[in-house]
Amino acid sequence: MPLIHAELSERIIGCCITVHRSLGPGFLEKIYEEALSHELDRAGVRYERQKTIVVLYDGKPVGEHRVDLLVEGLVVLELKATSAIDGAHLATARSYLKATSLQLALVVNFARPTLDIRRVVLTQ
Repeated sequence: MPLIHAELSERIIGCCITVHRSLGPGFLEKIYEEALSHELDRAGVRYERQKTIVVLYDGKPVGEHRVDLLVEGLVVLELKATSAIDGAHLATARSYLKATSLQLALVVNFARPTLDIRRVVLTQ
């Protein structure tokens, strides 16, 4: 089974690796977001930062989510600077996918010596 948005994911991950190699661990998420935005610009990848997503229940708006980056309108990118990606981070990514009706989120943790990336796929 092929990966969802494989080529775009590869480009995003390449940008994340470049940022991590340059900055390393230890910065706040907003610094990684700024640096990653610069790398995505250089790579010609379109994105929206801090995109507000309305959450609907039974067709009624019940709240909002704010995703770190929405890339090419296809991939939710959730940035972390924490000791480890845990189940709550993955659950949040799944909720973003449900709210956006998208299939793929990447949870990226910059706080480790080795960049940690988890794919979250929502099957329809």
